[in-house]
Amino acid sequence: MGRLILPAGYTPRLDVREVQRGIKVIKDNFERYLAIALNLERVSAPLFVTEGSGLNDDLSGVERPVSFDIRDIGGSVQIVHSLAKWKRWALGQYGFEVGRGIYTDMNAIRRDEELDNLHSVYVDQWDWERVITAEQRTEEYLRETVRAIYGAIKQTARTACYEFPKVDFPLADEIFFITAQELEDMYPRLTPKERENAICREKRSVFLMQIGGALRGGKPHDGRAPDYDDWTLNGDLLVWNDVLGLAFELSSMGIRVDADALRRQLRAAGREDKAELPFHRALLAGRLPYTVGGGIGQSRLCMLMLRQAHIGEAQAAVWPEEMREACRRHGIYLL
Repeated sequence: MGRLILPAGYTPRLDVREVQRGIKVIKDNFERYLAIALNLERVSAPLFVTEGSGLNDDLSGVERPVSFDIRDIGGSVQIVHSLAKWKRWALGQYGFEVGRGIYTDMNAIRRDEELDNLHSVYVDQWDWERVITAEQRTEEYLRETVRAIYGAIKQTARTACYEFPKVDFPLADEIFFITAQELEDMYPRLTPKERENAICREKRSVFLMQIGGALRGGKPHDGRAPDYDDWTLNGDLLVWNDVLGLAFELSSMGIRVDADALRRQLRAAGREDKAELPFHRALLAGRLPYTVGGGIGQSRLCMLMLRQAHIGEAQAAVWPEEMREACRRHGIYLL
């Protein structure tokens, strides 16, 4: 179990039934605002993929997927960690043109998550992906996309505050952009998480760019799988969570690897063997579109906007009994 934060004097803004209504208001409206902002259509998505397809997200490379066999297939499948690669494959299969894209409700199980206020074994995201051109694989295009998503978040916050006046969630007017290397240069003696806390405490809304490659200090800011985001054109959308007093990740996203970036990053990660998987072969052969995409946490967005102290207040999941008891004593009701 991870470190549990129990904010002094915490009192939920809404009762349990109001929370359920609030979750629906936030999810319904953000989904609509996001689709308009990025020109996206909703599609259905898989809960599991075949083991040898290369479509599952390896996250940082050490997490164990939940797998099981299917009698009539004669092989095993894996419950997804995310749909980072599946979405790109789907855009090619469905024939989406440049400037249009898809979003879906992604449900995943991450069995190795360290459970705390922000992390659950059950993960729910809006996974989205949009077709772009090779010329749009630039930092400026990434920034434009981030600003559009942040605008949808601000619209949703205004709607939630209107529907539930007891919830007053402040967001910065503009999002602040900084690279992982610039952040390390600012705070060389801090850990990566401490750096995120420092910059978010000051700026409140931050997009931290270029995550995955080693920094001048010798280590990456954070781990990233080598086969979906281009590590020079990606980032995390972070906001300051004043209930918990820390930087709060809402989204991980980026412009996806082209063939050159894939080869470079597989080599850096020591995973050149993955180039033989079906997804990777298709990408290297130029059979997949150029895309930008990411995931936005559904329960996380609700938790933030409803001013909650634990993600278990925004989703029904399984928690250690000692965590449930500690939360109960401090007025935190886990669904």
